[in-house]
Amino acid sequence: MIHMLIRALHEKERRRKGGTTRTQFFLVAFVCSFAYYIFPGYLFEMLTSISWICWIFPTSVVAQQLGSGLHGLGIGAIGLDWSSISSYLGSPLSSPLFATANIAAGFFIYIYVVTPIAYWFNVYEARNFPIFSDGLFTATGQKYNISSIVDSEFHFDANAYEKNGPLYISTFFAVSYGLGFACLTATIVHVLLFHGSEIWQLSKSAFQDRKMDVHTKLMRRYRQVPEWWFICILVASAAITVFTCEYYIEQLQLPWWGILLACALSIFYTLPIGIITATTNQTPGLNIITEYIMGYLYPGRPVANMCFKVYGHVAPRQALAFLQDFKLGHYMKIPPRTMFMAQVSYYTRHTNNDRYLSEDNHI
Repeated sequence: MIHMLIRALHEKERRRKGGTTRTQFFLVAFVCSFAYYIFPGYLFEMLTSISWICWIFPTSVVAQQLGSGLHGLGIGAIGLDWSSISSYLGSPLSSPLFATANIAAGFFIYIYVVTPIAYWFNVYEARNFPIFSDGLFTATGQKYNISSIVDSEFHFDANAYEKNGPLYISTFFAVSYGLGFACLTATIVHVLLFHGSEIWQLSKSAFQDRKMDVHTKLMRRYRQVPEWWFICILVASAAITVFTCEYYIEQLQLPWWGILLACALSIFYTLPIGIITATTNQTPGLNIITEYIMGYLYPGRPVANMCFKVYGHVAPRQALAFLQDFKLGHYMKIPPRTMFMAQVSYYTRHTNNDRYLSEDNHI
């Protein structure tokens, strides 16, 4: 899609009589989109979710749980904001129909079947907490004070935790974590069953001469990026990370083996996640499993858990973004070495770790 957009904006085109060029159409659509989004995004934010059920029953808790599009199940809610309409999918215009239908079906079962049943049947005292929330709560439904169970050195205080009581999460949040684990397992199984033979054949052909398409033939004019460039970046970045974590071990809490484990986890999942991304436009994340692994192997150290999550979750996403840029450069016939240097320069200065960590790919 980006490739087609760049071509549309840069290729010369004659305007037909009474019509518009692709560039003119893009500018008109861009201005209209910007002008419209001022209303739901700034001037009239209620357009993001018009919950008419909540208007009819403003004092009913059940009505708020069912009808609220921001804090409930959103039944009957009307959204006039494109970002909220496509929030569960990303962009339906960029996803194939089978992926859109699959996600829509899973979303319906998750939001409108599993979550309400677990909540109203009071599974694990679910009705003591909001039905839709990513917060942490006490047994009575009050907000949990996380600072009270972490000591001055940012270690988990087991005695304080026993004093404050166990920590609870909402039904929605609990089910989303379960789906996160299921998603990663399904990713591995799906790739092995449907793409295993293809991966094997391509792996063997990588060491043999094979037929080149027109894009590859045109790119042969440029000097290719040597593999040792990538290896040097991998070794250097891993070494610097290990040194940093060992030198600041008291602050970061993450030992050297945690870095190596995060690298191994990223390498293992990059290929299957990349295949799912390429075929469905959906990118499963490692944010859940990284928390679980480090929490189990190295308990009581929240900063180490966070650092492990950064290296384990962000690395595959950076790798896929790197590949997407290379693919774009391949289609646009940009010299590979120039593309490589531009990518390294950009990702060195703009890691976007905060954006990756804030993304919730639970569904």
